[in-house]
Amino acid sequence: MAECKNRRKHVLLLAYQSFGMVFSDLCTPPLYVYKCTFSGRLRHYQNEDTVFGAFSLVFWTLTLFSLFKYVGFMLCANDNGEGGIFALYSVICRHAKFCLLPNQQAADEEISTYHSVGYSNRNVVSSRFKKFVEGHKKMKTALLVLVLFGAAVFITIAIFTPAISILSSVEGLQVRAKNLHHGMLVIIALFLLIGLFVLQHYGMHRVAFIFSPIVILWLLSIAFVGIYNIINWNPRVYQALSPYYIYKFFGETGKDGWISLGGILLCITGTEVVFAGLGQFTASSIRVAFSFVVYPCLVLQYMGQAAFLSKNFSSVSTSFHSSIPDSLFWPVTVMATLAAIVAGQAVVSATFSIAKQCHALGCFPRIKIVHKSKWVHRQTYIPEINWALMILCLAVTVGSQDTIHLGNAYGIACITGIFVTTCLTSMIIDFVWHKNLLVALLYFSFFGIIEIIFVSSSCMRIPKGGWFPLVLTAVFMSVMYVWHYGSRKKYLYDLHNKASMKWILTLGPDLGIVRIPGIGLVYTELASGVPAMFSQFITDLPTFYQVVVFICVKTVPIPYVSQKERYLIGRIGPKPYRMYRCIVRYGYKDVHENDDYDFENAIVMSVAEFIQLEAEGGGTLDGSVDGRLAVVRSSENFGKRFMMSESDGNKESSSWSYPASGSSSRSAALQKLKSIYELESPEFCNRRRIQLKLLDTTYKDSRVKEELLELLEAKDAGVAYVIGHSHIKAKWNATFWKRLLINVFLSFLRKNCRSPSVGLNIPHISLIEVGMNYYL
Repeated sequence: MAECKNRRKHVLLLAYQSFGMVFSDLCTPPLYVYKCTFSGRLRHYQNEDTVFGAFSLVFWTLTLFSLFKYVGFMLCANDNGEGGIFALYSVICRHAKFCLLPNQQAADEEISTYHSVGYSNRNVVSSRFKKFVEGHKKMKTALLVLVLFGAAVFITIAIFTPAISILSSVEGLQVRAKNLHHGMLVIIALFLLIGLFVLQHYGMHRVAFIFSPIVILWLLSIAFVGIYNIINWNPRVYQALSPYYIYKFFGETGKDGWISLGGILLCITGTEVVFAGLGQFTASSIRVAFSFVVYPCLVLQYMGQAAFLSKNFSSVSTSFHSSIPDSLFWPVTVMATLAAIVAGQAVVSATFSIAKQCHALGCFPRIKIVHKSKWVHRQTYIPEINWALMILCLAVTVGSQDTIHLGNAYGIACITGIFVTTCLTSMIIDFVWHKNLLVALLYFSFFGIIEIIFVSSSCMRIPKGGWFPLVLTAVFMSVMYVWHYGSRKKYLYDLHNKASMKWILTLGPDLGIVRIPGIGLVYTELASGVPAMFSQFITDLPTFYQVVVFICVKTVPIPYVSQKERYLIGRIGPKPYRMYRCIVRYGYKDVHENDDYDFENAIVMSVAEFIQLEAEGGGTLDGSVDGRLAVVRSSENFGKRFMMSESDGNKESSSWSYPASGSSSRSAALQKLKSIYELESPEFCNRRRIQLKLLDTTYKDSRVKEELLELLEAKDAGVAYVIGHSHIKAKWNATFWKRLLINVFLSFLRKNCRSPSVGLNIPHISLIEVGMNYYL
């Protein structure tokens, strides 16, 4: 009983928090829906039945899509509690052979969250359609392009949401200030937009606690205004809840009514944000918040506006602000502006998450992803995306200067994104839930046909501003596809040109070179084999570190990978070679470690644990083995075989001193130069350091202790990061289009994005880059 009570409290708490994070975008359309709906020829139909028909369309569109489709159904199509377009795609890829990520391994399927709980048995016989798609690479590519299109649409939506929400909220000032020039309203909106994006730079943790109260007060305000208008202007408006008024609407307005659907669909803008924000909340909390607060408040507001318009049709251009009672005008207008800012914040934050997921899956140029522990949980910030969105958002605001033109663009972007999720959900019904193909077709037919009708109506508004989101979407999708194409071709080139193990073995334990003290972390995208970059390095400069660890940082198609399952460790060649492989696995929503020193310690401890487990015959730990690779952190003894001490900055801990061999690994001059540099470098001043020392444990095989001591001594001597500095060109006999794509577009993206070391959080002082030429 107590557990059930605590669960209810938790659901209610999450429901309260969800108002500011996921529902704010869905709660601001009452500002502009009716204005955009009656902006065209529909304004010539000034009668009660037309207004009632428009409200009936709004009510049923909101009910069918926001309530039934998203809140009622699509919240079930989650990926371990995560929502969004990449959640749908990853679920499909894990349950069918559709994934185009090149470095996937059988060991990835052993991750505990790889197969979602509650889905049907994977051994169920696949449908014919699933087998058809799995057998055709072009179908897999088409699916990826569809997902990238959906992601590009979402980024486009993030440009128009703040613009239309904030501009429509300040337009109400003209209701009271008749002499206020429209240009001043645009300037006010621009200042608010700049403040919104500047605030992203500092993190939202300082003001996030007021988001939910703002949205709740906004919802209660518009619900009260709606009730007032129903009672005061036209109590008969409740009759328009009947779909019969939709029939009357189209019977009277005909083609003009069909064109007006581009404004009607604005009432469901923000539903994609609700689904994308599922990861921070539970499906139950979102359903409670929407069903008991958001949905009824929105219905009352739309109904109240319809009652007001049925008697005051001349005020359609300012229908929301004109319908506010005089005594509540300024409080509601202020709340509208605050709610619009919160709505812009929600969709911008969701866009950071989408861009991060694209980047994790190799479909977005390298960007800097910032996350700080003091920020809101799972909040990330991407400087490049933030400032690009701000510039584009300001540009569309200045360019349109009108809510109607923004609504034309906004509507076509939203409905195309909704259509993409319908397609992916239909595939989940067939491929993942193993329902009859007919069920998937019925779902697609019901929602897809309605969405196609909305799309066809929105297409009529392309000449009036609807072309701009299509251009932006095409540009974003092209960037993502070109980057994915280049990354995949580069990986295949590395795979084809990797060094043979036979050649490595012929070099002997010293690899035919001088081995110097230290650890060399060689970054490669290959999950198996030795990259050609390493063989080129030791050929040109026959010197390398005494311990070599090949690091492969990759993304698996699941949201999160636990720390226990993140590191997959193995050995390359015989033990005297001191060569290891470490595959670091992240989910597409994981935040990478920002502390390089913590990462170094994690690698060393994982390799040390592997050495001991290998000697103890524990290589089959938990069944998480891929050949000679094993997940070592699930060992009960992980981290218990070493003595750890922590020191700040350059103050060494007094608990123990470095081993003698470690301290003599470098000359006194080099050690002095290193100390001077660290004292002068700000990044080292307050650096947290964890020192490791092997405990006095008796080992059956003395060579194990010898190998562990050598590993710790190498760490003490220093860690270097070796990455490839690649130069990519198309082959001389490639087609014109391939040369254009690689030599022009891909080359431009690679020159104007972050370096690989930034994305991997590699300290610049420890970086070694090896030049590589790629001919794709």
